[in-house]
Amino acid sequence: MTEAARGALGLKAKDFKTDQEVRWCPGCGDYAILAAVQGFMPELGIARENIVFISGIGCSSRFPYYMNTYGMHSIHGRAPAIATGLSSSRPDLSVWVVTGDGDALSIGGNHLIHALRRNVNLKILLFNNRIYGLTKGQYSPTSEVGKVTKSTPMGSLDNPFNPVSMALGAEATFVGRTLDSDRKHLTSVLRAAADHQGTALVEIYQNCNIFNDGAFDILKDSDTRDDWMIRMEHGQPLRFGADGSKAVVRAANGALAIEDGVADGDPRVVVHDAHAEDPAYPFALSRLSSLDSRYSPMGVFRSVQRPTYDAMMAAQLDQAAAKAPGDDAALDALLHGADTWTVA
Repeated sequence: MTEAARGALGLKAKDFKTDQEVRWCPGCGDYAILAAVQGFMPELGIARENIVFISGIGCSSRFPYYMNTYGMHSIHGRAPAIATGLSSSRPDLSVWVVTGDGDALSIGGNHLIHALRRNVNLKILLFNNRIYGLTKGQYSPTSEVGKVTKSTPMGSLDNPFNPVSMALGAEATFVGRTLDSDRKHLTSVLRAAADHQGTALVEIYQNCNIFNDGAFDILKDSDTRDDWMIRMEHGQPLRFGADGSKAVVRAANGALAIEDGVADGDPRVVVHDAHAEDPAYPFALSRLSSLDSRYSPMGVFRSVQRPTYDAMMAAQLDQAAAKAPGDDAALDALLHGADTWTVA
């Protein structure tokens, strides 16, 4: 979309703010995400009545109340299912799902992976604070092993989900990761997701300063972030570290590894390809955190094109209708088939 088209409606960030009191704990990372999304929305060049935010249950799921668009605060874990129905039946809408690590990956796990594999044209913002905040601090599906919480007083025994790995395993066509406090980076990933045709999942590391404060400090502190954050830009070598001496390299066995002191021009250094068709490469990137949980690739892991569920469904309906123009019989036959029963 051209800049002229984006600004054609003359909308500003303030136009996307509602009169509702924003009610999150003071200092919550959700405030930063909300401000970034409200600031980004005018770039879409879409009227507010053609934008919909759908959420499930959790702290993040209050989001629709604070966006001056259409919205729905739905039920626990089911936001992707509701958004699928809306996006499929109303292709003129820009549909966004706001969810959290508990809402999306626990009770909503199946709904999430099926939306991803179907490639429904919607955007999913997954706020990951690695804790259940709304219900006061129980461990979540992304909490680390050994996490001491109210529900795991001796430490969690569960191996955590890696949301990016899970999404890539479902062959999602767009997967990104960003950070609540990095407004510039967050906006750039949101922009890429919005421009994508199909399901776009954006994991957002988000601080819960009440029940899991400092979970991502190592990525925010200027003294440590460069040594652990791997910034991914398409076509650029994956180098990081305060002096650029660290790099993602291809090991002798073909796997990805991280080495320090890698010389300039070393052919083993991986050049990021966000458009690689095979999801094995971005999946390998997502698993770098298994070497050390502090390593965090940030940016767009994968962005590829595949026919959307919405478009394919619409084509089937058009095909059925074309068989008998002006007659609903063909469509009725498609929907009901030959196997029907009458229940007295």
